Amino acid sequence: MGEFELIERYFKRPARNDSRTVLGLGDDCALLAPAPGMQLAISSDMLVEGRHFLSTVDPARLGHKALAVNLSDLAACGARPLAFTLALALPRADATWLSGFSAGLFALADSHQIELVGGDTTQGPLNICITVLGEVPGTGTQHQALLRGGAHAGDDIYVSGNLGDARLALAVFRGNLSLTTALFELARTRMEQPTPRVALGLALRGVASAAIDVSDGLLGDLGHLLRASQVGAVIETPLASGLLAAAAHPDWAAQGIGTPAQLDYVLAGGDDYELVFTAPAAAAAAVQQAALVSATPVTRIGRVRAAAGIQLLDAQGHELQCNLASFDHFKS
Repeated sequence: MGEFELIERYFKRPARNDSRTVLGLGDDCALLAPAPGMQLAISSDMLVEGRHFLSTVDPARLGHKALAVNLSDLAACGARPLAFTLALALPRADATWLSGFSAGLFALADSHQIELVGGDTTQGPLNICITVLGEVPGTGTQHQALLRGGAHAGDDIYVSGNLGDARLALAVFRGNLSLTTALFELARTRMEQPTPRVALGLALRGVASAAIDVSDGLLGDLGHLLRASQVGAVIETPLASGLLAAAAHPDWAAQGIGTPAQLDYVLAGGDDYELVFTAPAAAAAAVQQAALVSATPVTRIGRVRAAAGIQLLDAQGHELQCNLASFDHFKS
């Protein structure tokens, strides 16, 4: 199977009638027509085999995740997805793998009503790079995008969904932990098929003061937001949104996992693709309304303070001393 046959068979589809795509796959460039009064939001992410995903992952799940991690960046900016490109390096043109990968990719794309409009394929170690394009209302320097630099002292800090499940699954894959089949499948699904919180990001426009998605761990990604805003934070309930069913399940205690492991997974585990965001205390009702209309659980986990750094408090309000570091591609 040659490069162009591969693209034609697995990645070329008719354009939707309601699309903003004027010209999609098949030419040197795609042409998009942004709506009046909108600005483009653009983000790229790369997934490398052995670094971002295991070689044993189901290709349909990998197709989902490759697009999901990019959509998560649009969600963190409050941008509505429009289209995406795909650059794909493959060791070989495997029909079974390509069929599964493209099915997972397009299933998520269809759920967000977006199209693949271009990209590239080549032979090499398995590497997936997607660029997503979205839109936010705005003209000139005025826009409604959510940014990292808007948090203020006194704002509340929230996290969507749950944290730590992907890290929990990774511990099982590494042989460091044993879970029941049901719990492992829950954690594995969260690791391999994360849910991009696009609907929540849209609902938070005009409500949140700053936002970022949690890809490398809560402490690290929240730290990026705080530095951009030149503030610090007090995290008052670090486990309030952590480890989903696993944290409360009897097997959690039975496996002998204590608080240090929970803190590590929840605060520094990464691969969650949830949103951490800030909002004025007076906007608490609006935050809950955004959670409701987007059907996304949201938990308040702390507050922004003027002093730099992150202070962690336990359930009794005592400061926790722990040395946790989020994922870093060149240090991990």
